[in-house]
Amino acid sequence: MNSGDNALGTALSLIASLDADLVAIVGLSLRVSLTAVALGALVGLPLGAAVALYRFPGRTYVAALLSALMGLPPVVLGLIVYLALSRAGRLGVFGLLFTPSAMIIAQCLLVIPIIASLSRQVVEDLWADYEEPLRSLGAGPGRALPTLLWDGRFSLMTAVLAGFGRASAEVGAVMIVGGNIDQVTRVMTTAIALETSKGNLELALGLGIVLLILSLGVNVLAFAGGAAARRVL
Repeated sequence: MNSGDNALGTALSLIASLDADLVAIVGLSLRVSLTAVALGALVGLPLGAAVALYRFPGRTYVAALLSALMGLPPVVLGLIVYLALSRAGRLGVFGLLFTPSAMIIAQCLLVIPIIASLSRQVVEDLWADYEEPLRSLGAGPGRALPTLLWDGRFSLMTAVLAGFGRASAEVGAVMIVGGNIDQVTRVMTTAIALETSKGNLELALGLGIVLLILSLGVNVLAFAGGAAARRVL
């Protein structure tokens, strides 16, 4: 049996035995990513819906900006958040740098454009189908917004899951603002990078397997949400 097989076997043993270090890293990763995505959804869903429903000067440019920000390099965003949270920054007084809160902020800012842009398209399509009957009932864009968000909930769930997939796999921004501090800000992606460089392939593989399972799970849920949306339609 070669060293790769040994590392894989040990990695599976770490997962099966619920190794304390592995569980702590996975737990922090989920707490940070789920919190960031929840906050991002609270902002991104109504923002995307508002851009889809309201007509205002520069609306096309706002929609284009949201789409462009989906591809924002995470390290650039991490640098911006770092500068804002550092002692010389506007938010330095709160002392958030190198804490889970800083990582949540970075991930939240990363997923908001994704959720907003995808939800804008979903709501825009629904509005095109239901605008006439909704207006006949006296529902303008403001009153129609929550109705369309609810009606498109399955498709919008896919947008939120896409945000979670981006957040959970992110390494650059959280490394910059979190510092990868053991037992404090070390999440799965940063731990994999560190443990691999140290030659601790067992823990790195264990975390990689867990991250892969989460990624596959998110994709399955997204596929199921899309299928449910098509059945509703």
